[in-house]
Parts: sequence; structure tokens; C-alpha cells
Amino acid sequence: MATSANKPLDAAVASVMNGTAWQRFCDTLARSGSLVLGEGVPGSPIDRAEGFRYLTRLLAGGLVTCMEHDDGAWPEFGRMLDHRVKWGLDCPDCLYLYTAVDGDSEYIVSGNRGSANHIDLQVNFGHFAAGDISQWGTVSSISGDELEVAADGSFELSLSAGPRAGNWLQLQPNARFLLVRQYFNDWATEQPADLRIERIGATYPAPRLRPEQLASRLDLLCDWIERGGALWEQMSRGALGLEPNSVFFYREQESGRRAGMGGQAYGLGNFHCAPNQAVIVEFTPPPCRHWNISLANWYWESFDYSTRQTSLNAHQSALDDDGVFRAVIAHEDPGVPNWLDASGHDRGTVAMRFLLAEAPVDVRMRAVAFADVRTELPSGTPSIDAETRAATLLRRHRAALRRYRR
Repeated sequence: MATSANKPLDAAVASVMNGTAWQRFCDTLARSGSLVLGEGVPGSPIDRAEGFRYLTRLLAGGLVTCMEHDDGAWPEFGRMLDHRVKWGLDCPDCLYLYTAVDGDSEYIVSGNRGSANHIDLQVNFGHFAAGDISQWGTVSSISGDELEVAADGSFELSLSAGPRAGNWLQLQPNARFLLVRQYFNDWATEQPADLRIERIGATYPAPRLRPEQLASRLDLLCDWIERGGALWEQMSRGALGLEPNSVFFYREQESGRRAGMGGQAYGLGNFHCAPNQAVIVEFTPPPCRHWNISLANWYWESFDYSTRQTSLNAHQSALDDDGVFRAVIAHEDPGVPNWLDASGHDRGTVAMRFLLAEAPVDVRMRAVAFADVRTELPSGTPSIDAETRAATLLRRHRAALRRYRR
């Protein structure tokens, strides 16, 4: 975690006044190049370009969580991930909002719930900048199913140490941030929530930034880049080191303990797909609130999902007559509905999410010759021509922009 909070006040102020706090940040940013140039990191032109872009995106995410939205006294929701800012294996169906909170304060979250397929508000301790999963976790959470919402979608939610009437989330002394997830099934029609958060007793204008605050936030940002970046690389290496074309599931009972989505089974694995190959993914979706599959690169960024079909959910996909979802990971369009675009990568991470599923999922993956895709799929698999695909991708792009509108 950040070290400035543990420094004597005069030392933190001095680090800003003499520039050493800024210099540490610059040095950390320079060292982060090892995430792209380090041993064992893919070195193709695509990987290098994506790698250095990733460093800028990692920084952008850190600016939200460590700098601009790290004040629990005057909180504001910030978007820590979207289709242009990616880190930590983001979900293409999700809109993530983040703000700091203080465990000894009280807050009101208010606004309109929107119509996302699922919404969850979660109080957590620790910080992603720690780079250690054991140092962060969940204090309390409430889902859209539990929220008391008026007919017009409006609601209020109290955050406090002790219970409050109506919607309530518990705070503990170590509470550090509030994370809001919204999962969208039909990207084109579901409406994002309109939310604000206010600390009870806050007065305006907010105080001016103090040097010691800046020093603490710069230290946190350094940890975000160095420790956080190292953690995501470690986890990516782990996923890619599994047996080729396989997926491993984490128990959903554990998912809500470490700032993950409560009740969600997370599947993590990889694909290996040479240019003349395709990888067929098969599973029978169980009854559940939401499910999806997405592809990601070495840096644990989802592939471009706003202009390419690199993820699919229940609304976007087609099931065969036997109820099985069959997708084709390939570099070229195989002309089937459930194509997952490998986007120039011979290998990458496969992420799956099944929320509130009524049964476990059995996923099967196998590599085949690209020329044999049709014979490997049921005879009734529909054909998608180039014109239809282009229209689908345009609708997808417009829908993604709608979700992340400024």
C-alpha cells in the first residue's frame, strides 16, 4: 500500500516541495517497461504495440482509483474501466464505477437503478494497488435483487457502521472503496444507472489539495503500477500456463470474498490457435442471471470488443438445437454466428463468467483445422455472410459507445 500515509507529515510535504515524490513516480513509470520488455513476454509487433499501450491504460486506471477518486470525504464515482481503459481482465459486458469511502463516515448513494441485467454495489477494504489479493476483500454488498426501488427506478442507499432503515450497506473501520458493477445483456437497450454519492455532513466547496495528500496519492499510484502491474502479469502467466485450450473454474462461494462479484463462477483458461486452426468451445449454459465468454491478451486486457466480436453473452449468441453453445475462436471469419475473433493472437486468455448459475458448467475446447470447422459443427449451424457480419459489428460498436457515453 501507499507509504506516504506512514511518513511524518513534514517528510511528505517535503517530498512534494523538493520534487522527490514526483521523481519516484517517474522512475516507477520508467521501470514499468519491464512488463513489456521482460523475460518471457511475447515480442511480436502486435504484442509490443499492445504492451506499451497497456502501460498507458494501466496508468489511466490508476489515475481514477489512486488520484482523482481517492477522497472518501468528498467522494465521486469514477469509471475505472471501459472499452479504452483495460486492466485486470475486465469484463466486456460490465460498467465499473469506483469511489473511495471512509469507514468512519456515513454516505447516501442515490439516483436511478437503470435497467442493466444485473447491478451490484460492494464495499471493500484494501486497494488493488497492493498487488496482493490477500490484502483486499469485501465488507458488504447489495444486488439489484435486494434493492428497494421505486416504480420510476429511483432509490436511496445508506452506507454506515450501524443499520439504517431501507437500503443499507455496512461500513467497517477498514472500509476503503465502493465498487459498482453493472452487467449488460442487451447492450443496445439496457440503460446504465444514474448514480451519485454524498458524505453525510460534507460541506462545499471541498478543501484545497494539501501537499501531503498528493504525496500519499502519488505513492499509491506508484504501487498501482509496480505491484498491481506485477500481480496482473503473474495471473496472466498462470492462465496461459495451463493446459492449452482448457478452462479452470473458481468456486462461486469464494468469489464475493475478495472484491469479486458475489455468486459468480469465474472460468479462467487459455486458447492456442495457429493461423490455419480454429478452436471450438462448447458448453451448455445453465439457468443463470448472466453468462459470457471473452478473450484477452497477455496483459490481461480484453480484446477490442467494441469493433470486433471478441466476446459473447446469452443475448448475443446462438444456441444449437440441443441447447449447446458452440463458439469458434479463429483468425478469420468462419461464417458462423458465434465467431470469437482471435484478433491476430495465436494464444490468449479465455475468461468465462456465470452469475447465479443453478448448476456447474462443463466446458470443452478443441483445436481443429480451420478448413474443417463446418464439418466439426452441427449441420444446422447457420451461415453469416460478410454483409451481415459488418452490420452486426456496427450495431455492437454503437451499443458499446452508448454504454460508455460521456
